[in-house]
Amino acid sequence: MVVAMGENGAIGRGGDLPWRLSSDMRYFRKITMGKPVIMGRRTFKSLPRVLDGRLNIVLTRDRGFVAPDAVMAHSLEEGLAEARRSAERTGVDEIMVIGGEDVFRAMLPVARRIYLTEVHAAPHADTWFPDLDRGEWREVSREKHAAGPKDDHPFSFVVLERDPHPEEAAGRGRLEG
Repeated sequence: MVVAMGENGAIGRGGDLPWRLSSDMRYFRKITMGKPVIMGRRTFKSLPRVLDGRLNIVLTRDRGFVAPDAVMAHSLEEGLAEARRSAERTGVDEIMVIGGEDVFRAMLPVARRIYLTEVHAAPHADTWFPDLDRGEWREVSREKHAAGPKDDHPFSFVVLERDPHPEEAAGRGRLEG
């Protein structure tokens, strides 16, 4: 999973991010490049274009929705299956879930890693990340950053890993990000 989240759990407002963080956009591109990305239809529609260099998988219940240069999936299972095939074909070990709120909520129980940008602000929002039980997650890295010239707020890049991952604890490995 990849998410930028305010101190209040905010991830979106009016179909967009509630901040501008150019540094986070560069980080997002770096960690998702070459990997399949799964997103909801509204997240896809909020993007200026398909994310290049990545298989874009759009989850939607609307069977009439078509997005050029993206793969449509009509269930989480279908989206994950397509992402796994792509990851195996290209030799990558992560599937990147990039939002929105409903997709994060559905995928959080099976995620094993979260690339979290903690935005050091609490903006007004209408879209939220699900409650994250920090007791289930181990922080493996943290980089604090002051706001740069094109960043609205200071922020931290944090990588969290579930320890142990629910399916690994049950004896089954899982390809997931």
